[in-house]
Amino acid sequence: MISGIVTDRHAIVSLTFLLVNGATFPIEFVIDTGFTDHLCLPPEAVNLLRLPFLYNLPANLADNSSVFLPVHQATILWDGVERDVRVFATGRRPLIGTALLNEQELVIQFTEGGLVTIEEL
Repeated sequence: MISGIVTDRHAIVSLTFLLVNGATFPIEFVIDTGFTDHLCLPPEAVNLLRLPFLYNLPANLADNSSVFLPVHQATILWDGVERDVRVFATGRRPLIGTALLNEQELVIQFTEGGLVTIEEL
């Protein structure tokens, strides 16, 4: 089970990145059920972690503008298991999308300090 807390009306959990040099690096993520892919990280964090670049993906944003988003690859620990995921280098805050929530139960006690749990179905 993955667990976290609600802070400032955001459901937050920490994920650990496995870096190419063998080090691990935890990052706190906001769960975003409107984002349907794996992860978003600010470009500065992607550069700091030296995540391998995969490709640029065309995307249509909420304001109907079109952009190309750089997509990188990362290995994370998801409930204790290594998992390769796509990371979009965009935005200001780390986000977890619904692709990681597939076949999972997400429970959020939506009150300040409330418990957030993600568990395999």
